[in-house]
Amino acid sequence: MPAYNAEKTLEQTYAEIPFDIVDEVIVTDDCSSDNTVQKAKELGIKEILVHDHNRGYGGNQKTCYDRALEIGADIVVMVHPDYQYTPKLVHSMAYMIANEVYPVCLASRILGKGARKGGMPLVKYVANRILTWLENTLLHQKLSEYHTGYRAFSAQVLRSIDYNVDSDDFVFDNEMLAQIFYAGYEIGEVTCPTKYFAEASSINLKRSSIYGLGVLRVAFLYRLCKWGLAKSKLFPKTVQPAKE
Repeated sequence: MPAYNAEKTLEQTYAEIPFDIVDEVIVTDDCSSDNTVQKAKELGIKEILVHDHNRGYGGNQKTCYDRALEIGADIVVMVHPDYQYTPKLVHSMAYMIANEVYPVCLASRILGKGARKGGMPLVKYVANRILTWLENTLLHQKLSEYHTGYRAFSAQVLRSIDYNVDSDDFVFDNEMLAQIFYAGYEIGEVTCPTKYFAEASSINLKRSSIYGLGVLRVAFLYRLCKWGLAKSKLFPKTVQPAKE
């Protein structure tokens, strides 16, 4: 759980984690200004990693994944601790990976009516649909969305891509998915309800615009690298792209 000022929602999120299959919970605190770390300790979470300065959303995830691999995780599930998504879906997502149906699984707010029903603002919904269409077109894929904060990965996938070269900002999510597709892996999805409320994390219009432009940059770069017209550390030649 990559956390930033999640004191008010961490306990609700933690309470819905299915501990019959989850062996370890990792909370990385990105230099929060509230009592997120204290709350995590009160909940009995042992793996609490604290940044001494704010590294950003992507940087926070990198710390999470690095630590998960260090302690020998086979399946790594990332869920935001702001209670926008329910950890109750961990069973379904992990099952797909454990049974080798898909090596990566996303919890999609767009499949079904979860996004708008849960309160996603119309402008965010429209932006999500436009960006997703463009990404699917350029990446030659058919995901329902690329922007969910709820994802599950096999350890093999995490080890085979270099996510540490990705951005420390929000576009990290898209760079990582593009790398996974570039490496030839497939990505499955499950329907996920979502909640939008005051304490749930969100980014302002300026940051959203920067994120959107970053998403487009990643998608175009992916396509150019596929065509052999560009080079990027995100998509190294040592990776064998899947046939399209």
